[in-house]
Amino acid sequence: MLTLKLPTDLEDRLNQLAQKTKRPKSFYVREALAEYLEEYEDAFLALDRLSKKNARYLSAKELEKRLGL
Repeated sequence: MLTLKLPTDLEDRLNQLAQKTKRPKSFYVREALAEYLEEYEDAFLALDRLSKKNARYLSAKELEKRLGL
């Protein structure tokens, strides 16, 4: 269970969307959060990989060669 306080303008937009589509507000909050988390998980994974000391980087040409392009 999660409780949060939204700015008035954001809450108004969410209310309008829920009313127009006849879906609960929680549907849109779950959808937005799922997309947000996926994007940030990908970003943090990339940053983690870049910060490793033994990371090996390939140039675009090296990558194309490895992929046979």
